Amino acid sequence: MALIRSLERGKGGGRPPQSEVDGTYIVVDDPDRGKILKITTYGSDMRKSGPKPSQVIELDEEMAQKLINVLQRELNIPSRDIHVPAQASE
Repeated sequence: MALIRSLERGKGGGRPPQSEVDGTYIVVDDPDRGKILKITTYGSDMRKSGPKPSQVIELDEEMAQKLINVLQRELNIPSRDIHVPAQASE
């Protein structure tokens, strides 16, 4: 696991997703960096060993804002359409 320190558009083309996976997120308080968003994806349903953490993406506030900007630009999401879900009560 590592904090993403830069986010730039890559070169070349990509391919559409081959499968879907589930994901979870948590927010961790880092005394040096503030809040860190950790997004974990889990192996696809086709994985023989069953779902387990596959990838973890960690974003601080600066990189989260950059990702929001990329999402708005690349997926044509107006800022007024970005909704933050309410936290589930515990």
